[in-house]
Amino acid sequence: MTEKILAILFVFIKSVIASTGYGGLAALMAIESACIPLPSELIMPFAGYLVFEGTMKLVWVATAGAIGCNLGSLVAYEIGCYGGRPLVEKYGRWILLSHRELDWADRFFARWGYLAVFIARMLPVVRTFIALPAGVARMPRGRFHIYTFLGSWPWCFGLAWLGMKLGENWRGLGKYFHQFDAVIGAVLGLGIVWFAWSHWQNRIESAE
Repeated sequence: MTEKILAILFVFIKSVIASTGYGGLAALMAIESACIPLPSELIMPFAGYLVFEGTMKLVWVATAGAIGCNLGSLVAYEIGCYGGRPLVEKYGRWILLSHRELDWADRFFARWGYLAVFIARMLPVVRTFIALPAGVARMPRGRFHIYTFLGSWPWCFGLAWLGMKLGENWRGLGKYFHQFDAVIGAVLGLGIVWFAWSHWQNRIESAE
């Protein structure tokens, strides 16, 4: 099933980039950064393969990818800012979030948000969703976009470089990155379970 999904995504990615060039590459990366599961681990290596063929330039591939990450992250940020935060403020108690967690997130992103965004943009899975909590915490937009670009560029460059070096064998990267994504997803899932359990325990203790 995974192989079939990857094959379908590959056909879609190939057709978009082949017909629209750097603009299509930026649009695909924007889709991924808007929290839609279109893996950059397929997008950028294929662009690297086009660098191998001589139809694209590596630096401009990485730059187009990073610009796309900023565009998609803008959508996710605004959803977190204008949609996610009011929902958390109104219904947060049902998902074990309170104003205390919001205040903590505000302080964290005010002090360390630039570092969190920069590092997160270079991590599989996490990079796709970091814009949502940044928006909920209302991290300054200018700083958010600067560090989104700075963190996204080396990620895009690295994936494209691998695709360029592998040449016609670039598609093999997708399988290995998918396995790594599964590990990261499992770690995040365990973190969510721990968060829910610890907060539920605290709520029980407070009620006693």
